[in-house]
Amino acid sequence: MRRPSLMKKLEIALTVAIAAVLGACSLAPAYKPPATPGAPAYKDVGPWVGAQPNDQLPRENWWQLYGDTELDQLQTRLLANNADLAAALAHYEQAQAYSAEARSELFPQVGAGAVAQRQRESNTAPPLRNPAAPSVYNSYTVGVQASYEVDLWGRVRNTVEAGRDNALAAQADLASAQLSLQAQLADSYMQLRGLDQQIELLQQTIQAYERALKLTQTLHGGGIVSGLDVSRAQTQLSDARSQWSQTMAQRELMQDAIAVLVGENASSFSLPAQTAAIPVPVVPLDVPSTLLQRRPDVAAAERRVAAANAGIGIARAAWFPSLTLNAQGGFQSTGWANLLTAPNRIWALGPALAYDLFDGGYRKATIEAAKAKTDEAGAMYRGVVLSAFQQVQDNLALVDHLGSASTDQKDASDAAQHALDLSMTQYKHGAVSYLDVVQAQTVALQEQRGLLDLDTQRLRASVQLIRALGGGWSVDQLARR
Repeated sequence: MRRPSLMKKLEIALTVAIAAVLGACSLAPAYKPPATPGAPAYKDVGPWVGAQPNDQLPRENWWQLYGDTELDQLQTRLLANNADLAAALAHYEQAQAYSAEARSELFPQVGAGAVAQRQRESNTAPPLRNPAAPSVYNSYTVGVQASYEVDLWGRVRNTVEAGRDNALAAQADLASAQLSLQAQLADSYMQLRGLDQQIELLQQTIQAYERALKLTQTLHGGGIVSGLDVSRAQTQLSDARSQWSQTMAQRELMQDAIAVLVGENASSFSLPAQTAAIPVPVVPLDVPSTLLQRRPDVAAAERRVAAANAGIGIARAAWFPSLTLNAQGGFQSTGWANLLTAPNRIWALGPALAYDLFDGGYRKATIEAAKAKTDEAGAMYRGVVLSAFQQVQDNLALVDHLGSASTDQKDASDAAQHALDLSMTQYKHGAVSYLDVVQAQTVALQEQRGLLDLDTQRLRASVQLIRALGGGWSVDQLARR
C-alpha cells in the first residue's frame, strides 16, 4: 500500500485548517436586543410590597394567593383538559422538531443502497463502445455514500440558531398561552363568586320585600293605607325577583364559560354557590426593569428578533460559494457471485464547489427581506414591551383606586341601609308614606350591589395585575423541557 507523501499530508492538514477557520465565520450581524423605554419605578402606590430576592410570586401556582380550594382544583383541570392549551403544546412540539431538523445539517449525511439492473448500451454511445463488449448485460451495485457541507460562511449555524430561537419563542408562547388561560379562568371564577354574592343579596332582598308587601297588605286591609302602597310594594318585589332571574342567567353563562376552559361539557358541569368573601392578595412587585424577564410574551418577541437577525446571516451566505465534501464507495459487478471482492470495488472522493453567477437580483432581495423582517420583529418586540408596562400600570391603578372606591362605597351602603331601616320604622308609625320606603329600598339595594360589584372588580384587577407581571414565570425557565 502506497503511503501519502509528506507534501500530501501537509496539503491535507492545510485544507482542514482553512476549512475550520472559514467554518468559524458568520455573516449575521452581532445581535443586540432592541432598546425599549423604561422607568425606575411604577407610578401608583397601593396594596402591594416591593419584592425581595426570596419574595416573588409563586413559580407555578400563583392563584393560590387567593386561598380558594375550588379555584385550585379548576386550575388543575384546565392544565389537563383545555383544548387551546393542548394546541399550543402541539405547536411548541412542532417548533422543537423543526429546530432538530435544522440541527441535523451540522452532521454528514450518510446513505446506503443496492441496485440490480439489466441494461443495454447503445452501439454509438460516446466514447465508442468496444465492439467486443456485450450490448446487454446485468449490473449489480451495493455501496454507501456520504456528503457534508463545510459551513464556510455560517449558513448552517445561523439556520440552527434561528431554529433554536424560534423553538424558544414557541416555548414562551406556550407559557404565555397557559398564563392567559389560567388568568382567564381565575377572572371568570371571581366573576362567578361575585354573582353568587349578588344572588344571595337579592334573595335576602326578596325576602325583605315579601315581608314589606305583607305589611302593606295588612295595613291596607285595616284601612290604614291605600292600595297605592300595596302596588308600590308589589312593584319593588317583582323588580327584585326580575333582577334575581337576570343574575341567575348571568351565572349560568359564566359557569358555562368556565366549563369550556376546564375542558368539560357545559351541560354536565356545575359549580356550587359560594358567597364567602375572597380577600385581595398582597402582590409582591419587582422594579419595572425585571418585567422583561417575567413576561413570556416579551421573551417570545425577543427570541423572534434574534431568529430574524440570524436570518440575515443565512441570506448573506448565499453570496458566497458553497463547499460540499462527497464520498462514496462500494462494489459493482455483472453478477452476484463474488460481488463483494476487491476487483469489484469502486469509490469516488472529492469536494464540490458551487456558486451562482447570476440570479436576477434574488439574493439581494432576500437580504433586504431578512433585514425588513428583523426590523418588523424589533418593532413588535418594542410594542409588546410597552403594552406590558401599560398593563401593569393600568392594573396597579385599578387595584389602588378601586380599593379607595370600595371603602367609600361601603360607607354609602351602610348609610343607605340605615336610611331604609329608619323609613320602615317611620312607615309603621305612619310618619312617612310608602313612597319614602320605596326610594330608600331602591337606593339601599343599588348601593349594596355596587359594593359587591366593586369588590369583584378589584379581585379581577388583581388577577390581571398578576397576569401582567408574568404570573410566576421567569425567562430562566426557557429550554428546561
